[in-house]
Amino acid sequence: MKYRKLHHWKYQLIEPFEATVNIMPLDEIKTEFITLRQNGRLTLAQYYAWDGASGLCPDMRCMMRGTLIHDALYQLMRLNLISRRYRKAADQDLKKRILFDGANTLWAGIVYGGVRVFARKGVMPLAEEPIVEVP
Repeated sequence: MKYRKLHHWKYQLIEPFEATVNIMPLDEIKTEFITLRQNGRLTLAQYYAWDGASGLCPDMRCMMRGTLIHDALYQLMRLNLISRRYRKAADQDLKKRILFDGANTLWAGIVYGGVRVFARKGVMPLAEEPIVEVP
């Protein structure tokens, strides 16, 4: 048996999810759980997992859709499938979605400021966890 310890995820999609984002790659990007088309259509497969809001932000209802999309876009940047220059666009998308989903402008501004200041490491490639083999 071989296994790898993964980061703990708090949430998992029960059904596929689609949204349009303001990031449009030259070619379609497809991973096991994320597809981003040239027209900005983002599809997240059933069982895609994400960790919701980070830091001191609570996982309020108005944050869920925005954090889902934001985490997927950051994951594509960590995997070097889209440029990290899209980080600001992903952060702006998060702010727009949480406002639309009911956050007030003050809270949306705090969240946006937080990701701009503290989330830079979220787009950097992660060191891969070692594979452990047991009998």
